[in-house]
Amino acid sequence: MRAERGSPAFWLRELVNQRWEEPVSEAKPYVIPKQLVWNAYRRVKANQGAAGVDGETLAMFEKELRGNLYKLWNRMSSGSYFPPAVRLVEIAKESGGTRPLGIPTVVDRIAQTAVKMVLEPLVEPFFHEDSYGYRPGKSALDAVEVARKRCWHANWVIDLDIKSFFDCLDHDLVERAVAKHTDLGWVRLYIARWLRAPLQRPDGTQEQRTKGTPQGSVISPLLANLFLHYAFDTWMRRTFPAVQFERYADDAIVHCRSERHAKQVLEAIRDRFKECGLELHLTKTRIVYCKDGGRRGSYEHTSFTFLGFTFQARAARSRAGAKFTSFLPAISKQALKKISGEVRRWRLHRKVPLTMAQIAKKINPIVRGWIQYYGAFYRSALCPLLARINSYLMRWIRKKYKRLKSYTKAMAAWRRIISQHPRLFAHWAWVRWPWQTG
Repeated sequence: MRAERGSPAFWLRELVNQRWEEPVSEAKPYVIPKQLVWNAYRRVKANQGAAGVDGETLAMFEKELRGNLYKLWNRMSSGSYFPPAVRLVEIAKESGGTRPLGIPTVVDRIAQTAVKMVLEPLVEPFFHEDSYGYRPGKSALDAVEVARKRCWHANWVIDLDIKSFFDCLDHDLVERAVAKHTDLGWVRLYIARWLRAPLQRPDGTQEQRTKGTPQGSVISPLLANLFLHYAFDTWMRRTFPAVQFERYADDAIVHCRSERHAKQVLEAIRDRFKECGLELHLTKTRIVYCKDGGRRGSYEHTSFTFLGFTFQARAARSRAGAKFTSFLPAISKQALKKISGEVRRWRLHRKVPLTMAQIAKKINPIVRGWIQYYGAFYRSALCPLLARINSYLMRWIRKKYKRLKSYTKAMAAWRRIISQHPRLFAHWAWVRWPWQTG
């Protein structure tokens, strides 16, 4: 199917196929189409984002849009663009501690997006089929689905956790990987500068970087994928061609046929990562036995968490209605705790000034996202959370309408609302009652 003229797919194809080698002038040695910078800005605008170290928001940048975009194009074409420092923000991790997040300026996000739009079509065809992170046409749910099926056939899994992956990327290895796929001087030049751009802490001090790439910048996921493509994916295909795995950015699981085989593969992976300047987390990297109703014996670890889903033995039912125990994914306790905290912070029972329709409009996009992601597998594990939302709504009814203060009257009103507006709330397709759990 041919891409329509003017569509993003058409633009990317034309971008890759056009001639780049002829310089515009000595003052502008790099051929960078103005249309590329404009399209990059449109992507940044669609994604929004916070201000960087200069405090400039997207709205402020757009006040002099044409002039600002021209300045960026002019500096990138001449090779005189130097990325500003990246604003460092500490984000709390679910497992405790903090994760450093780098926020580039608006101008820098546009420049990075322009480079990504050129580099991504060049490297994408080479990526491994079992690499799912930050790739067009692939998703985290695809990775979970493939992992679910493979766990039924392979008894053992290596749950890999790379310690501080984004902070430990070797700059020279990243640049060598980029150079394998493009000889465009400006792409390689600006990637090298972004890798070495300093981090600015909240107190204003700057930290020079000799390794790593800021987690949160536009170009970092693509560079991380490219790095792990050579450090892990192609190495696995060459060293253990029969071993299957799923990788989403730096989160990966490897399937093995026996405990002995898993230990052998894990030791080899550990050595390989050491060669590439990476280190596996000692306590979070584990060998897991995929124990179910048909697998005997015991092991220290019989569950693992991957992309927000915990894989473990769970009750299941065959198409014929027979009950059995299978090794299946469901929303993890950490993810459930996180979104339960968000529901609690909504304080729906105190939104008395709002109508029920206004509440539904406010929370439906969020709840629908949870349902589409975490409800994709073993949906009954998500039902208690959805029932909890209903319990908050029931409290809202009893607070808003004094005549419905008694539970019996409130329940009668609830039934009427459900009957008249069965699709008012996104989660009512699954759970309609405050006490329903599955």
